[in-house]
Amino acid sequence: MTKSIPLHHADRIDLLRTFVRIVDAGSLSAAAVQLGTTQPTISRRLQALEKHFGLRLLQRSTHGMQLTHDGERCLQHARELLDSWEGIEQDLRGAAQQPSGRLRVLVPHAFGQAQLMPPMLAFLRRYPRISLEWRLHDGPVDLVAEGMDCAIRVGALEQQDVVAVHVADVPRIVVCAASLAPDPLPRTPSALQQMPWVSLTGFYRESVQLQSCHGAGTGRTSERIAIQPRLLTDNLFVMHQAMREGLGVGIGSAWLMAEDLRHGRLVQLLPGWEAAPLPVHLVFPAGRHRPARLQLFLDAIRESIPGIEGMQSR
Repeated sequence: MTKSIPLHHADRIDLLRTFVRIVDAGSLSAAAVQLGTTQPTISRRLQALEKHFGLRLLQRSTHGMQLTHDGERCLQHARELLDSWEGIEQDLRGAAQQPSGRLRVLVPHAFGQAQLMPPMLAFLRRYPRISLEWRLHDGPVDLVAEGMDCAIRVGALEQQDVVAVHVADVPRIVVCAASLAPDPLPRTPSALQQMPWVSLTGFYRESVQLQSCHGAGTGRTSERIAIQPRLLTDNLFVMHQAMREGLGVGIGSAWLMAEDLRHGRLVQLLPGWEAAPLPVHLVFPAGRHRPARLQLFLDAIRESIPGIEGMQSR
């Protein structure tokens, strides 16, 4: 009769992999289903890992489970180690024809919903063994602390501990509802000062700065004007809908306005003037191994973003 190996001698990589799966799945029972085993087995693996480190990693109660401070640290190290281990396996065995595993990607709300869905879905269809956590979030995030593999960021970058690959720019144009457009159309930025506005508070509030589309670099003319906002919002979709309803003039991403401009619901004001374009970057933690699934995703997005309507490639 074959003697079973005690659980505390189980492969430590597998114990860490189980721990990460418990956190991602949200419960021991869900992790058991995903790993094709039983909840008692998952519980014993977790206990073995906690015993090995001499630490409590998860606080369990009738209300669910929560990572302890030590558990958060362990999770960060575990993700990095598992990524590195996968890289070693791929390097020594040869890259698999069908990459697998989970990717965690952070994307802006509006851009992630409206423009990045087609390339994201195409990527998942192409690689059926890869799963994706598609998290919508605006603003800076510590990718390592949040356990994210990469992010797609629109706008200025403030983080220093990341690698950023510039892929395109988002032109920003001045538009309003056709019913609100004056006749004749304004020809200079100052002519817009007396019109009602919708402000996107993350980028402009009580004033806007526009630059002439003619010339390049320092040769462009720039002009700042005071505005009178009827509505101030931090949501791009809210601003867009308010402008369509004729509430005021606004400055929005060209990709968001393209269809309404084609159908005449919106009118571009001052075609020769725009707000400064916003850069689009692919961002991932510096100094970390990039598994095959992440590199494939980065390559796919880098190829697809410049082809999105209303984007500019450098």
